[in-house]
Amino acid sequence: MNATAAHPMPEGSERFIARLLPPKGFWLGGAIGWALAMALSFQLSVHLFGRATSSHDLALTLIYGFGGMLGWLVALPCIRAVTHKAAPQTVLAAWLLLLGVVTVGAIAGVYALQYRTFYAHWHAPFLSRIWAYQQIFTTASALYQFAVLGLRHLLPAGLAMLLVLSLVMARRSR
Repeated sequence: MNATAAHPMPEGSERFIARLLPPKGFWLGGAIGWALAMALSFQLSVHLFGRATSSHDLALTLIYGFGGMLGWLVALPCIRAVTHKAAPQTVLAAWLLLLGVVTVGAIAGVYALQYRTFYAHWHAPFLSRIWAYQQIFTTASALYQFAVLGLRHLLPAGLAMLLVLSLVMARRSR
């Protein structure tokens, strides 16, 4: 007995899921493009606006790029779910809000994972009570540090790129 026979999907579910998934070329190509855009935003912030970081610019560029890629891959199905047969202003708002928030969250998450990896060898044994506290406070510290020092690398270039992309997508939806 296969899994689909044991748990049939409700009628219309396949169409709904198919509508959420964007065309593969747009999904994957857009992920690469958005990754490059977020990496470029970081590089512009450092070199054009003089926001010096440290000797870790390459690693941080990769974090912003990978976070941008993850943000696109997660946000695009959400945007498609919200904007199905929607007015252009709704499409604009969805692209601005969802892609913006998900991208920032993804970059912050990748930053927190790297931060946690750096401090892991000083942490208590895996799954101990102290280890759990260390995970919570290390992650919270990383997210705070990203909020204070990392968000500035998405401004103004990343925000401008998000705005232009959102306007193009809203115009395309008409």
